[in-house]
Amino acid sequence: MPKDYYKILGVAKTASETEIKKAFRKLAHQHHPDKAGGNEAKFKEINEAYQVLSDKTKRANYDRFPAGGGFSAQGGPASGWDFSGFGRGAEGFQGFGDAGDLGDIFETFFEGLGVRPHRPTYQRGSDLETTHEVTLEEAFRGTTKHLTVGTFVPCAVCKGQGGDVAAGTKQCSACNGRGEIREQRQTFFGSFSQVKACDTCRGVGTVPVKPCAKCGGSGRVRGERTLQLNVLPGIQDGQIIKVAGAGEAGERGSVGDLYVRVKVKPHMTFERHGDDLVVKKELRALDLLLGKKIEVPTLAGGAVRVEIPVHFNLKDHLRIAGEGMPRMGGSGRGDLLVDFTVKAPKKPGAKAQKLLEELEGEL
Repeated sequence: MPKDYYKILGVAKTASETEIKKAFRKLAHQHHPDKAGGNEAKFKEINEAYQVLSDKTKRANYDRFPAGGGFSAQGGPASGWDFSGFGRGAEGFQGFGDAGDLGDIFETFFEGLGVRPHRPTYQRGSDLETTHEVTLEEAFRGTTKHLTVGTFVPCAVCKGQGGDVAAGTKQCSACNGRGEIREQRQTFFGSFSQVKACDTCRGVGTVPVKPCAKCGGSGRVRGERTLQLNVLPGIQDGQIIKVAGAGEAGERGSVGDLYVRVKVKPHMTFERHGDDLVVKKELRALDLLLGKKIEVPTLAGGAVRVEIPVHFNLKDHLRIAGEGMPRMGGSGRGDLLVDFTVKAPKKPGAKAQKLLEELEGEL
C-alpha cells in the first residue's frame, strides 16, 4: 500500500511549496533521532515524503496515481522512479543518499538548536584597512594622496579570469557544478554531512578549460595596488575614508573595498578641538595696559590683529570667529581660540618706576 505523503506531512493536496517546506521543518525538528524523544523511523518517513512533494516533477508524477495506484515510493516497475535511496541507513544526517538537497535538513536541525548554518561567499575579495598620516595644514586645505597597498590583485596574464577566456570554462567535476561539496563530520551529536566550498573550483562551479599558468586558475596574484586618495578639507583625526573596489581581488570574483583611517599629525603651533583651533600667545603687560592690538597667527597663513576687550579675563580664551577648521559636510569654519600668557616685565629703572606709580594713581 503506497504511503500518503500529504497525510504524513499533515498538509492538503493543494498545499503550496512554502506550506510543504514549513510542515517538513516542523516535523523533522520534532522527530530527529539525535534529539531526546526523537523517532528515527518517523524522521525517515517525513524526509521521504518531503523529497517527493518538494520536487515539482516528482510531485506531479506522484499526483498522477491515486492512493493504491501504481506509484511506489520505493521505486519499482509500476512507478518508473527509484526512491530507494531514501531509506538507507539513517545515522545523524546519513542514509539519504544523494536524494534532494540536504540543506533543508541542516537548517531545520541547527535552527532548532539556535544555530544557523553559515555558507560564506567565496568569490569576493576581502576588505582592507590601512592608516595614512596627513599634516594639519593638509587637513585644513584638503589634499590628494597617492597610496600603495600590498594585497592580491587581478592576474595581468588572464585579466583575473583564471584561464584562457577564448577557451571558455567547463563544469567542475569535483562538485558537478554546484560549487560546494559535502563531507562527513563527527560531532557530539553523531556523524553529520557538512557543506563547504569546493576546493577545486573555489565555490564557482566551473573551472577554466585552460587554467592560467601565472595564477594557477585563481585569477589573482600577490602584488601592489596604487590608488589616489582624496582628503577633503576639515577631515577629522581618526576619520575613515572608503575607497570602493580598492581592496583585495577575489578569486575570479568581485574586489573588496579599502578603508583608510586618516591620522592627523600634531602641530607645533595649533591644537585642534573639533572644528576649533587653539593657539598660545605671549602677551606683554605694557601692550595690555596700552590697549595695543595683538597679532595672532592663523593656520590659513598670515595673521589677524585683535584688540583685547575691556575687563577681559585673561584666563579665558579669546575667540576669533571663522578662523578655525573647515566644517566637513557643512558650511563655514570653526573659530580660533587664543590662550594668553602674560610675560612679567623686567624690573623697571627709577624713571620708569616713577611713571608707573603715576599711572597707577591715574588708573
